[in-house]
Amino acid sequence: MKLATALSERADLQRRISELSVRLNNNAKVQEGETPSEDPQELLKELDEDLIRLEELIRRINKTNNETQCGDQTITDLIAHRDCLKKRILIMREFLNSSSEKVSRYSKAEIKIMSTVSVVDLQKEVDSYSKQLRETDELIQGLNWTTELL
Repeated sequence: MKLATALSERADLQRRISELSVRLNNNAKVQEGETPSEDPQELLKELDEDLIRLEELIRRINKTNNETQCGDQTITDLIAHRDCLKKRILIMREFLNSSSEKVSRYSKAEIKIMSTVSVVDLQKEVDSYSKQLRETDELIQGLNWTTELL
């Protein structure tokens, strides 16, 4: 099984487990004399099976990510780098929006508000980080489709 297939299955299991949780709660109580629309014991059995499979997949995905080398980095290293790039870009874009926001003055007597950074330089920096993010994400995706799950 390829790593990408395992990641897809993990996402499906996570969605299914979330749905099972809702279904369990919907069938937790019934009016006296009524029966639940689904058997909670069957739902709990399905939940148990899905959680066992999810645990196995997570373990194998993490092992694969930790042991698969790409140059001098592992997939885990690349994922950490990608996640931090995403966070950096998000924060920098918010800062860029605040920095480039125009403040209207109604007269020359009002205080003039100035940006504390060069908006043009900051935009170039954000663009550079965005390019790094795309390249890192493409590398990870490529590895996911070519790496066998351990």
